[in-house]
Amino acid sequence: MTTPWHVTAGLADRYARGAAPEPDAWSVEKHVETCGACAVRVSDAVRAGSAGPALADLRAALLDEVGREAATAPARAGRLRARIQGAGGASNAPARRDGPAVARAERPARPAGPRPPTRLARVVWAAGPALRGAWLGSLVAVAVAALGLAYGAGFRDVRPLLLAVAPVLPLAGVALSYGRHADPMDEIVAATPSGGLRLLLTRTAAVLAVSVPLLTAAGALLPAAPGVPGAAAWLLPGLALALATLALGSFVGCRAAAATLGGGWLLAVTGPVLGRPGATAELARLLSGPAVQGAWAAAAAVCAGLLALRRRSFDHLGNL
Repeated sequence: MTTPWHVTAGLADRYARGAAPEPDAWSVEKHVETCGACAVRVSDAVRAGSAGPALADLRAALLDEVGREAATAPARAGRLRARIQGAGGASNAPARRDGPAVARAERPARPAGPRPPTRLARVVWAAGPALRGAWLGSLVAVAVAALGLAYGAGFRDVRPLLLAVAPVLPLAGVALSYGRHADPMDEIVAATPSGGLRLLLTRTAAVLAVSVPLLTAAGALLPAAPGVPGAAAWLLPGLALALATLALGSFVGCRAAAATLGGGWLLAVTGPVLGRPGATAELARLLSGPAVQGAWAAAAAVCAGLLALRRRSFDHLGNL
């Protein structure tokens, strides 16, 4: 059982002033179609605002028009009744009901068409671009290439390189899974109650659900080397970078945030891994150990808190 949702006085006031975010405004307009109490609350808030005098004039004009129509309605009804009777219309006697068989025949038929989608289908649809496109193919190619270099070419430093690159690979999926550049229905989707941060988190979760097991399994299958962190050492740094991308994206957009953080990580971490003989010790210092992992967990928590504070920024179209 879900808790019934109703329009609060504050939300009604923001809607009346035009200050409510697009998803909230859509929710209010849909909800008042079936909730009389909330419709009265929103109506009172609108009438109390700057649009109240204009709405009062419009209401008076409509009532005058309805009054004139009601005054002429009896005469038109009499003429119509006479025309029907003159043409041999139906009898004034009430129609006879013949029991349940007639009731079943008169019951409206179920409209033809596909059944409503299941919850799983809605989740898969919401994941949308996160589960398709060039990013997913590139992710699989990276994992296969790492295994091929390790076992086919005998390249011994594949595992440190994969650990250095793995935290930024989900960022590309996040950047390419949300926004008008990735979804042709972005403006429609973002304006619905399920849009904004909620949809962005759904697609980010889909990206992580694909990338985490694939990259971790590939790292576990690579040959072990002394001093190299474990295959799961990149998970907390990857989570912290993903949350940092979302938090920074509330200011500059997800694509710019992913490019900035991903590029900074590659310059600071992957460059030293590729260019220096002592790359293993440097990578271990950045990824392994209780203190380092605890720092990454704290960074992820801070980014999650900032994202919660900035959640309303995702309600406006064009921010991402």
